[in-house]
Parts: sequence; structure tokens; C-alpha cells
Amino acid sequence: MYPNHEKLIIFDADGTIIDAFSAIENTFARHGMDIGDLEDFQKRHKFFKYLGGIKEFPINIKKQLGKKSRQQVLTTLTDIYREEAQLYEGFADLIKQLMAQKNIRVGLVTRNVSREPQITMEKLFARHDIDLAAFDYFAHVPIRASKADFFVSARKQFEINPARAYACGDEHKDYAATLTAGMIPIVVSYGFEDFQRLSKKFLIPGDIIARSPQELCGRVRHALDLPA
Repeated sequence: MYPNHEKLIIFDADGTIIDAFSAIENTFARHGMDIGDLEDFQKRHKFFKYLGGIKEFPINIKKQLGKKSRQQVLTTLTDIYREEAQLYEGFADLIKQLMAQKNIRVGLVTRNVSREPQITMEKLFARHDIDLAAFDYFAHVPIRASKADFFVSARKQFEINPARAYACGDEHKDYAATLTAGMIPIVVSYGFEDFQRLSKKFLIPGDIIARSPQELCGRVRHALDLPA
């Protein structure tokens, strides 16, 4: 049915392998705003994530009003991603290890909102000694588009058996998109949504949720038969 025995793993970028919260936090600080702490950030509805909690909201909304102000924040966010943002501990080594395997295809998808996000990703990964072009598949997903379509596109491009294809993400929509694409989901709870929200509100099985970057790296290596 399939012409090869290759495996595929696709990573979401922000919040899964990139410490996006720290980049956002630093951006807000440079514009006199406060995003709040990670625990509160993870619990907020997506629309309110970037407006802060009750304490932070009045100042944040005032400073985000007006096109010029928003563009200045976006410029700062782009600069921070390109020059300072970090991969979570352990991921540079994991990605290099995966890329070295002849029978594993490695993909990256992102909804990153910086200016020219592909250039942003190129610069960020280059600082970790990873060439973005070395990924077998890369896609910037528009805000209103489904990641499932991109997962399916990658799987079909390399003619991968869905039972040998994985996707890792940090939001319930990543989990749903992976299932829609017929692939195997791995979810993390240290990014944009916490364990309680993922498992209780969206009924994602706790057994497939990694609570730390180190746990995710271990799960991926075990699933793909790689040495620790």
C-alpha cells in the first residue's frame, strides 16, 4: 500500500519546541506592558491571551490601541524572535538526531505572527546550528487555515503510512488537527495551554500529554526507536 517504511514527525513551533512565552513576555516588557505569568497565560481564552489578566489588562489594551502601536510591538517581537528567542532545552539535539535518521522525515509548522515568519524561523534555528532548509517539510499556516490540511500534505508528499506519522503540538486544536489528518498525536502542556485545560476541558488523554520539554524529547525518542 505504501512504497516505503519511512516515518514522519511534524513539530508545531511556538510553545512546543520554541519558548514563545518568554519571547512574548520580553516584547511586552519593552513596551511597558505585562503579559502576566505563564500559569495565567495558559488558562486564558485565545482572544484574551495577549491582553493580560485583570491587573494587566488596562495598561495593555491602552498600549495596543492604534495601528502604529501594534506595528511597533510586532517589530519588537520579530527582533526578539530572530535575535534572542530560544528552543526549549534538549530540542536542538533532538532535531539534529532526527534529521540524521535516513528513515525519518522531519517537519515544522508554525502560525508565527512575526514579520516574514520564514525568515524569522531561519534566523532562530540558525542560532541553534540548525538549517531550516534541512527540515523535510516546512509550512507557515495562515491564522484561519487548518493545520490538518498541512499535515495531510506532508504525509502524502512523502507517501507515509498514517500509522507511522506523528504530530506534536501544545494546543487542543493541534490534537484535533492531528486526528483529522489520520496521524498519531503527542501533546505538551508547557506551552500555550496547561495540563488541566487540555485534559479536563478538551478531554485529551493525559497519557499522551508531555508536561516538560525533557519528557517530550524522551517520548519522541522512544516512539521512533532512537537512543536517549
